[in-house]
Amino acid sequence: MKSFITYSSISLLFIALIFQSCKKDMSPMSEPDSPYTLNYGSFPPPNISPDNKLTKSGVRLGRMLFYEKMLSKNNSISCGSCHNQQNAFSDTNKFSIGVGGLPGGRHAMAIFNMAWNTNGYFWDGRAHLLREQSLMPIQDHLEMDETLPSVISKLQATTMYSQHFKMAFGTETITAELISKALEQFMNSIVSNNSKFDQYLTGNASLTQEEERGRFLFFTEYNPSFPSASGADCQHCHGGSNFENDNYMNNGLDSDANIADIGRQIVTNNPSDRGKFKVTSLRNIELTPPYMHDGRFNTLEEVVEHYDSVVESSTLDGSFLQQTPNGGLNLSSSDKAALVAFLRTLTDNTLLNNPEYSNPFN
Repeated sequence: MKSFITYSSISLLFIALIFQSCKKDMSPMSEPDSPYTLNYGSFPPPNISPDNKLTKSGVRLGRMLFYEKMLSKNNSISCGSCHNQQNAFSDTNKFSIGVGGLPGGRHAMAIFNMAWNTNGYFWDGRAHLLREQSLMPIQDHLEMDETLPSVISKLQATTMYSQHFKMAFGTETITAELISKALEQFMNSIVSNNSKFDQYLTGNASLTQEEERGRFLFFTEYNPSFPSASGADCQHCHGGSNFENDNYMNNGLDSDANIADIGRQIVTNNPSDRGKFKVTSLRNIELTPPYMHDGRFNTLEEVVEHYDSVVESSTLDGSFLQQTPNGGLNLSSSDKAALVAFLRTLTDNTLLNNPEYSNPFN
């Protein structure tokens, strides 16, 4: 038993030494309570928990932890492994691959503008707060497959992290709660608001004729009585500055008999929530294939085709009921192409290249 403890201690020290020798200079901030300025432009004020205000040291620590592979069982993957900045912090794999080589159960959701999320996290909303969400992938056997005590031990063994926690939270004692708060701060700092469409709204960019047609279709209600003036009514679910409504909805993917993943019902046990999933932001949608909770669609063209003719079920959202008796939206091929063109104007290249969000260890 004594030799095992000695061996374990030496191994832990060896990992810590390697860890510190291969990383860049990540010395703590000199001002632990200096506020972090969130530049959100024309967005409404964000939803930041009063007990976890953003600070420079807290956001920096959260960024380090987001890219820290010691959060996984075999030190092989980090949060950033499945939420890649170049893909708007999503994963282009249908299902992300965890430390054991096994795929997850749902497509990895994109991480940006989390500060404006007010209604739970994950596709089914099983996490109430972002800090709660941050710890779940660490412990998920299909993802990082690690225990929180083990993560804490690994981090605590490094002088660097002890110092960073001291500057961010006033203590060198690392806890799961403080890890989650740091991760929450970093994810809340990731803002996407500089797409071509944003520039168009401020008069700094113009839309092509096709993009303008797509914009009209996106924001105009479906009206079968006046086909020439009818739109696709996308903004009903994907409205506001973040192009989402923060609700859980059945968007007509499957009939009742074919719903394999019951979605929100898993959390609420309410049959009326069967087949309902989080309505996600359409910002950067061009960069986040495949689409839907199960990654069933590989292209935006397939997504538009789906919404042109949804499938009826008992929990189908009422906004689709008007179009189902009429055989769908009856969009022309050029209208479908125009919608895709407009969706691509929501891509924010600034997000992809912002050094404040990048891996600090590269």
